[in-house]
Formats: sequence, structure tokens, C-alpha cells
Amino acid sequence: MGDPGLQPRLIWEIARQQHGVVTRTQLLELGFTTKAIKHRIAIGRLHRVRRGVYAVGRPELGLHGHWMAAVLFCGPSAILSHESAAALWGILPVTVDPTVVSVITGVVRRSPGIEIHRRSCLRAEEITRHRGVPVTSPVCTMIDLAARQQRPRMEAAINTADKLDLVDPEELRYCLDRSTPRPGVAPLRAILDRRTFTLTDSELERRFLPVARAAGLSRPSTGVYVNGFKVDFFWPEVGLVVETDGLRYHRTPAQQARDRLRDQVHAAAGLTPLRFTRAQVVFEPSQVQSTLVAVARRLQTARTTG
Repeated sequence: MGDPGLQPRLIWEIARQQHGVVTRTQLLELGFTTKAIKHRIAIGRLHRVRRGVYAVGRPELGLHGHWMAAVLFCGPSAILSHESAAALWGILPVTVDPTVVSVITGVVRRSPGIEIHRRSCLRAEEITRHRGVPVTSPVCTMIDLAARQQRPRMEAAINTADKLDLVDPEELRYCLDRSTPRPGVAPLRAILDRRTFTLTDSELERRFLPVARAAGLSRPSTGVYVNGFKVDFFWPEVGLVVETDGLRYHRTPAQQARDRLRDQVHAAAGLTPLRFTRAQVVFEPSQVQSTLVAVARRLQTARTTG
């Protein structure tokens, strides 16, 4: 090369894009000889992180640098996946080793601290980059997690992915319906089926009214207007309003603001507003019943003593 300073500048540019690391292959492609690479290692310009992967300038790497080094070590088709991908996206907390990497094609290279998964194929939309690191998409990451994580942690992961605007439950359910069968699809679908279904008003009444009766409440008025708002269930004799939300996870800011306003108006009028998800009515009726029992008892006592 004509410019003797070009090679070092190119190394630093690649390292900047890769969170401080370069590969031996990249160095050779820049025109460095094996001898030149050994010399830079000897004088502390390069620091071996993994076989064929080096930190540039100093040995210390951040978390993204270690993730990038693991992906680069595993080859050109490698991507961060599973729990490590979830940590990169912010869906799950960062954990210690191993770094989880999926490899699509090529020879699988083993190394301490890396958990490798051989994948027969991933669709183009399931592979992306985030903060410069090759990684599975949020949807693919959620499917991978569902094959390994218990329901409570998956519930939290779905909530977090929704809050971060990575993927909401409806979109995730839509993608699952079009996904090829593989580990994680069925358990994730089972979780989402509890949260993304809808009930007609008549179905909701059929499910909810026996729960209310078991809690000791009389038959409520349904679909009536109270304080200017149409409510799902209303017990005027005790001043109780029950609303049911269609989804547990995904409520837009406008919907949340409207819900708060409704509850505040009812409370200002001396009523007690309660909210349950429609999923709770179907899948967690005992919790709904125990809440209704406690609230109804308090309201009845207040009416009697008042």
C-alpha cells in the first residue's frame, strides 16, 4: 500500500464498527502478513480474545465486544441468539457465560464460554443487526426463549418486548401462525393464546356472571351508561363498576389515558371501579372471585354502617 498509515487506520475503523475486535481473516484481507500480525501481538497492539479474534489497542472489552468476539469466532454465518440475543435487545437481564450463538452454515467451532446451536435455516427476516452485532430478530428470539424458559419468565419477556416496542403480542401471535414448526412455537403460542384472544359481549357475560354470583353479588346491569361512559358491569346498590380489558399486555397510551379518566370520573362520583382482563375472567376466575368477594364485602359493610 502506498500510504503506510492506511492499514492501522483501517484496523481501527473495523474495530470501531465491531466493538473493539477484529479477526485474523480481516487482518489478512487488509494485507497484513502472519509475521506482521505476530509482531503486533508481541508489542501489545493486538490482544488475543479467542482463536483468530483480537482486541485492538487494549485487552479490555465491554459486553458488546465479548458478544461480537464470540460471533466472529464462530464464523460468517454466526449470530447471537437465545438468552444472549434477549440480553442484547434488552428483553432479559444480562447473564454471565455462556454466550449463546447460532450457526447457520459452515464448520461449528467450539470454545469455552460459548454455547453453539446449529440451525438448519433461518428466514432472512429472522436475522438482523442490533448495535452492530448480528443477532436473531425479536420474534425469533422470543421463539427461541420459549423453548428454554418457564412461563413466568416468558410472561415478563413478552411484557418487556412490548414496552420496548420491539414486538407486541398481537404481532407476535401473527408471526407464530406463519412460522414453521420448531421448538418454542407451541409453548409461546400457548402463552399468547391466554392473552390475545377476544370475547364477544355475550361470551364475556356467560363467563363472568357465574364468578360474580359465586362472590355473593347480585345480577349486575350490563352495557349501561354510568357517568357518561358505557360500562361492562354495574351494581348500583353497592356502587361497584367492573370493566374488562381485551388484552393484558398491549394497551396504547391513548387507551390507557382513557381508562384512567373513566376510573377517575367513577371514583369522583363515589363509585368503586375495578378492572379485570378478559383473560383473567377465563383463565383465572378464582382470583377474580376472591377480589370481588373482598371488595363487595367492604362496600356492603360501608353501606350498612353509613
